[in-house]
Amino acid sequence: MEPYYLAVDIGASSGRHILGRMVNGRLELEEVYRFSNGMQWVDGHLCWDLNRLFSEVLEGLRRCVALGKHPVSMGIDTWAVDGVLLDENGEVLGHTYGYRDHRTEGMEQQVSNILPLSELYRRTGIQKQPFNTIYQLMATKCQEPELFERASSFLLIPDYLNYCLTGVKKTEYTNATTTQLVSIKTGDWDWELLDKLGYPRRLFGTITMPGTSVGCLKREVEETVGFSLEVVQTATHDTASAVLAVPALTDDFLYISSGTWSLMGTERKQPLATPESEAANFTNEGGYEKRFRFLKNIMGLWMIQSVRHELDDRYSFAELCAMAKDCAIPSRVDVNDARFLAPERMIDAIRGVCRESGQPIPETPGELAHVIYHSLAESYAQTVREIEQLTQKRYEAIHIVGGGSNAAYLNELTAKAAQKTVYSGPAEATAIGNLLVQLLKDQKLTDVMAARRFVFDSFAIKTYGPIEGGM
Repeated sequence: MEPYYLAVDIGASSGRHILGRMVNGRLELEEVYRFSNGMQWVDGHLCWDLNRLFSEVLEGLRRCVALGKHPVSMGIDTWAVDGVLLDENGEVLGHTYGYRDHRTEGMEQQVSNILPLSELYRRTGIQKQPFNTIYQLMATKCQEPELFERASSFLLIPDYLNYCLTGVKKTEYTNATTTQLVSIKTGDWDWELLDKLGYPRRLFGTITMPGTSVGCLKREVEETVGFSLEVVQTATHDTASAVLAVPALTDDFLYISSGTWSLMGTERKQPLATPESEAANFTNEGGYEKRFRFLKNIMGLWMIQSVRHELDDRYSFAELCAMAKDCAIPSRVDVNDARFLAPERMIDAIRGVCRESGQPIPETPGELAHVIYHSLAESYAQTVREIEQLTQKRYEAIHIVGGGSNAAYLNELTAKAAQKTVYSGPAEATAIGNLLVQLLKDQKLTDVMAARRFVFDSFAIKTYGPIEGGM
């Protein structure tokens, strides 16, 4: 019998443990545990509860034992940019701030006083985002300098959870690149940049690649969960895992990793960090085998998730889509407007932008959903045009993976707006990519193309747009 592998996929709003194994040439998935996640207000700041997150990781491992299904290895992926400072005893210093916290306001200017944004982009290839780790660490330096003095290491969230499991500190490449502190040329920390910013070198450990073994469970963790396994450094940035699982059969493809955020781009063997790509705010995040995810962050389904919650979750997403179809309000908003990042009320923010721009104000749930979905589709279409212009390539189709790939109405709108065939699925792309790294490490799969063919053969893919039928 083929062995089980475990993907622990933790997003901004939920996490899950998914077992995977190869059965008759296909990947078989089984969700064994799911838990909620979210930022909490602590002392006026939005923070993560890492103790609870780690306890949920352990609970999922115990569920595997209860099912009698012991994976041979596991990997953890999470969102990007957030991390922790640890003291010499490995204890977390201060709060674990979330990327939506407002403490980074004004930090872009602090960094640009030291290094122009254009040079920062040239060195790192990473797009400007107010929540990037480079600005979070500047906030710590300016607002809590004593933490820098006491800190002996810095770990991003998945690296920290791996450390809690094994007692071994490792820094994984794909997530490290999102910090805006890694050299686009060397794939290592930009040590000169760190010195300029005044970030102590001792905080930053050796960067290692996806597929690296972190170690086995610590004895106390093994005793807690009832078995041991190998912890593998997967592509710990969830988007890097999702892109690895895109079921494309060629090297030239567009993708949208669709969830709370929409990460839209293409995969390249070489980075593209030109003045033109900087002006269009494209990033070059690290991928598996040091490929580059040339992409743009788009606000994604966060807006509709927030609206649904503000409507007391009375409507399912399917119901909101159905109501949106029945509306014809022409209003559109820039989904990347900073006002939508963490508003007190998303509904008020959308209405306010429409009011300011002289457009009809959406009043009903259906009208709000109509504005969001159409605005997202138009943003995707604009991004397609930018990618084709910047890469000097024409792409025939868009692969939409992740939970948002189930949004059939948005897929239809995207195909129409972009004038591209849209292929949607698999929805569990992030967990699948996590598992693929473990399978590649164990030589169950030979290379990236074989892994993507494996995904194509394992899961149903839906088609929208000008070409009907299958792929």
